[in-house]
Amino acid sequence: MSKKIVLITGSRKGIGRFLAERYSSAGYDVVGCSRKEAAPLENYTHFCVDVSDEASVVNMFHEIKKKYGRLDVLINNAGIASMNHSLLTPLETASRIINVNFCGTFLCCREAARLMLPQKKGRIVNFSTVAVPLKLAGEAVYAASKAAVATLTQILSYEYGSQGITVNAIGPTPIDTDLIRAVPKNKLDELTNRMAIKRFGTFQDVGNVIDFFLKDESDFVTGQIIYLGGV
Repeated sequence: MSKKIVLITGSRKGIGRFLAERYSSAGYDVVGCSRKEAAPLENYTHFCVDVSDEASVVNMFHEIKKKYGRLDVLINNAGIASMNHSLLTPLETASRIINVNFCGTFLCCREAARLMLPQKKGRIVNFSTVAVPLKLAGEAVYAASKAAVATLTQILSYEYGSQGITVNAIGPTPIDTDLIRAVPKNKLDELTNRMAIKRFGTFQDVGNVIDFFLKDESDFVTGQIIYLGGV
């Protein structure tokens, strides 16, 4: 069988870029997307796509099908955040967070499943966050959007399970990326102090869990959300 095909959303930088490099070096053909161009990478194809735009997402999956004929793995990493009190959060900001984090994940799951159905096998990994179980004040809209992703993950595991497609999610702790650099240090310290393992997460922590979800031997693992750090 030819190399596995993996699509990683939000792959221009941060966790997404780390995962693109990780699976490219592991022998996958990697497809990535973000709203801007990304640096070249071996075994890598990039699309400039806003995952909340249905037409653009559908077209990207059409191009994947045309080039590769299938998709084996989807990693829904693309996401945005705004750490503000609800009284200071404009509706425009809330809508954008929900459109990218939830609607973008939904659209990519739907289109990926359509490509995976003919082979009756596939892996989908979504991104939630520890802000969901910790019920973090100041992250109402962000946490709500990621709680919706967790629920979506569990329901899709039932909808796709009979077709050999597993759907799981990872809930990272704060990791030193652009997503948290505007968050005050005292807020981050408060968060880590509520975890069993009191430190920031790393890209490697995330990669280890995703590796487990993608293993052939994990075909009986679905509908699971693994929150890092012990929450």
